[in-house]
Parts: sequence; structure tokens; C-alpha cells
Amino acid sequence: MCQSGAVPRFEPFRGLRYSPGKAPIGQVMAPPYDVISSAERVHLASRHPANAVLVELPEPDLLGGRDRYRVAAELFNRWQVDGTLHLDPTPCLYPYRMTDTTGRSSTGVIGALGLPDPESESDGGSDILPHEQTLPKPKSDRLDLLRATRANLSPIWGLSMSHGLTATFDPTDDQPTADAYDDEGVRHQLWVLDDHDAIAAVRAAVASAPVVIADGHHRYATARTYQAECRAHNGNTPGPFDQILAFIVELAEDQLTVGAIHRTISALPPGFDLIEACSAWFDVVRAGAADERTLGALADARSLALVTGGSAYLLLPLEATYEAAGNDLDSSLVAVLLSHLPPHESMHRHSVAEALGALQDGEAQAAFLLRPVTVTQIEAWAAERKQMAPKTTYFSPKPRTGMVFRSLDV
Repeated sequence: MCQSGAVPRFEPFRGLRYSPGKAPIGQVMAPPYDVISSAERVHLASRHPANAVLVELPEPDLLGGRDRYRVAAELFNRWQVDGTLHLDPTPCLYPYRMTDTTGRSSTGVIGALGLPDPESESDGGSDILPHEQTLPKPKSDRLDLLRATRANLSPIWGLSMSHGLTATFDPTDDQPTADAYDDEGVRHQLWVLDDHDAIAAVRAAVASAPVVIADGHHRYATARTYQAECRAHNGNTPGPFDQILAFIVELAEDQLTVGAIHRTISALPPGFDLIEACSAWFDVVRAGAADERTLGALADARSLALVTGGSAYLLLPLEATYEAAGNDLDSSLVAVLLSHLPPHESMHRHSVAEALGALQDGEAQAAFLLRPVTVTQIEAWAAERKQMAPKTTYFSPKPRTGMVFRSLDV
């Protein structure tokens, strides 16, 4: 892999971690903020008075006249003062492993990933690469939370193109300092790495190849905005705002579970012939009734499929569709079709079950079941510095908030 500019900088930091005697990790960790429903937030907040959701998704104190960001900042500070959180005495890296219910694991390491220097990025480019285009999302919320707490509360997820990175920190032979299962049965284990030689090996490995952002594009953009603000206020002097908390995993088949994000559509005009519309861009082959057997066969054959009206169809893209999309990713191919449909509503679904459930509940008229991209495709696109269409990939399991925090004040 040829470096095109500044290399990724990955540093140890003094982590803030929950004290086991006061806050068992299984009771205080929380999913990423953007996948937590209102009902789940209530459940998490009631699980423990120091659950991470209370600072990651704070609520305003209407009686006390405090907005949600001040509430988060004061609560986060209180946890540090009363010993709910303790500060590691020296800068460390934090190996982190997630193991799903099938036994498949993703093992990475949490550290402070350097943000590109605003002064030099235009000269040589950055080797922190966006993985896919993002849909518009308000950034003020995460920015206001960062300003108030002056802390990275949850890590972005980066994929290192450095082959052999995992071997530099693999913690298999050591006992984890935190070990718990989430509500979906995924096991989360965290280790503390303070050995200078091992830290140096990890830093060198990460610096040897680009890092691709898998998850957390908006938090990354928010950190860049905050970096620019802080630089403007302190005469462009570097500081802790020049880094962001990151979970770095080697871009390798044995470390990643990559799923597809499916599409459902609704609100099509009455009487609209969707199959005919699809035929302009795909050879549409009826596979049979949309039952478990047919859908299983389509999945086993790694087929792009359409489910509507109780039937399942195989979609074979025409040459013109590839040309219009500019690539062979299902997300791009389906986007071509959707752009030529009459006004409708489109939703993203993170599992086949969720997409089919929307059909059964009458929330959707049709579901497009996409195929997941491969690690090889991700690496090839990253090497060419190209971004995939929005909502192309779904990486799982998701890192928990609360395994370790990074304060910008220490």
C-alpha cells in the first residue's frame, strides 16, 4: 500500500474507565447512540444510575433549567469526582474483542487516532479515508455534546489496511479487565495494554497503511469541526482536540462481519406496476413464493432479490444499469432504479427479518434484499479512494459505549 500523504497517527491515552466495584460494566455499557430507541434509552437509564446512555444521550433538566448538554457535562464530571470512573495512571491502548453468538469475533484496539492537520491536508491528502457517502444528519447535537463534556464518549470504528496489525496486540493469553454480555448475547471484552514495546508495535503498524472509517462518519466530521474551532481560539497550537477516540480493526476477513443494508419502499401510486418498472433495469425472474425456502435459496446463491406481493424475484442487472451506476455494488444498482420510480418513501433495514417484517405489517409495499459487500471490495475501493453509496455496509457487532472514555482535559 503506497502512502499518499500524512500517515495515520495512533496514540495511547489515559483512559477513563468504570470502577468495577461501583459500576459493573455489564450494567453501564450502552449501544451506539444512533441505534438506541426511546424505549431502549429508558431501559438502559433504569439499569444503573451511571449507565453510559445518560451522558451519550442526555435529557434536559427542565426543573433545574439545565439543557441536556450541561446535564451530561455535570454528570460526567461527577462520576470522575466520586470514583465511578477512574483515570488510568499512564497512557495506554485498549484491546477490545466482540464475540457474537456464533462464536465469530472481531478483535481491535482502542486508541487516540490523529485527525488530519488542517494546515497540511491539502498538500498531501489524509490517510484517514471515508468508507461511504453519508446521508445528511444534524451535526450540532454531537458537536454541542463534545463542547460541553470535552470528551470522546464513544469510539469511531476504523479499518486498518495494515496486514498483520492484529498480531501486534492480540490479548488472547491475558485476562480481560472488563468482560460482559450485551442484551443480544454478544460478549464484550477489554484489556489494558501499557507495555511500551507493544504500544510502539501497534503505532507503527497503524502508521504503515491508511485507515478506512467503517462507522462514525458524523462523529469524525464533528471532531474535525471542533478541532478547527479550538485551533482558531488558541493560535493554531496543537492539542488533545487533534485526536479522536477510535476502535481500529484490521481490514481482514477473519476480523469483520459485514452485512447488507436492505431497502423497503412504500407510498407508490395505486396500480403502479413495480415489476415492469424493474424490468427497465434488471432481468426479473420470479423465484417463487416469498417463503423461507425460496428466500434461503436466494441468499445461498448470493442473489439480489425483490420481494413484493407475496412473491420473490431474482434481479439480474442489465448492462445499462451498471453503466448508470458506475459500479457493481447492489446499493448503487438499486439506487438507479429507485431514482426512476414515481414519488415514494424508502427506508433502510438492517436485516432481512426487519425488511420482511415491514412487508408483513403493511409498512412497505416491496423489499429489495441486497448482498453484502466483501472485505476485498472494501479494500479495493479504499485503495482507489472511492466512497461507496450511502448505507451500503452494516458492520456488526457494534462497539459498546462505556468500555473506555477519553477526556480532552487530561
